[in-house]
Amino acid sequence: MSLSTGTRSLVSEVAAWAVVAVMCAGMLTYFTELKTLVAAGLGVDLPQQSADASAAANAGTPQAPPSGYSVELRATDNGHFHTPAEINGREIEVMVDTGASMVALTYEDAERAGIYLNDGDFTGRVSTANGTARVAPITLSDVSIGDITVRNVQAVVSERGNLNVTLLGMTFLSRLDRVDMRSGVLMLQD
Repeated sequence: MSLSTGTRSLVSEVAAWAVVAVMCAGMLTYFTELKTLVAAGLGVDLPQQSADASAAANAGTPQAPPSGYSVELRATDNGHFHTPAEINGREIEVMVDTGASMVALTYEDAERAGIYLNDGDFTGRVSTANGTARVAPITLSDVSIGDITVRNVQAVVSERGNLNVTLLGMTFLSRLDRVDMRSGVLMLQD
C-alpha cells in the first residue's frame, strides 16, 4: 500500500513536531544539567549548590530563596523586557532575551561601552530570524542590572545597522541563580 504525497508529507511533519516536543520536554527536565554543560563549554564557573540544598530540591522540599540580589522586570506593552544595564561601566538600554544564546550588542552600543572594532574583527557568523550575519566575538568585563553583576561575559557585536537593540542573552542569564517569568514579570536572581 503506498501513501499519497500529501499523506507522506503530513506524516513527516507530525514526526518532526513529535521530535521537537520530545527534545523540549528533555531540555526542561534536564535544565540544570544542560545549564552546567553549556557553562562548561563556554569556560564559565557556575556557583555550586550544597549537598543539602541539592537533596532538598530533589526531594521536592521547599527551600529558602538563595541569598543574593534580585531584580524584577515588567513586560512592556509589546511583551518584551527592556531595562537599562551597565556594560563595561556604561549605561545601555537592553532587551532581555531568553531566546538569544549570547549577549549581542549593537555596533553603536559597543562603541558606547568603549569597544571599537575594525572590519577584520567580524570573524563570527550567527543565524538570526533575518538570516546569517557577521559578528565580532568579544568578552565584556562586566554586565550589571540593578545590583546583579556578572563578570567576563562572552558576547558578540553585530555589524553596523544589523541589530536594533542590544540583547541580553543566555551568556549572561545562564550565570544567574534564577531566571523566572510569570504573568508578565521576569525575575532575575543572583
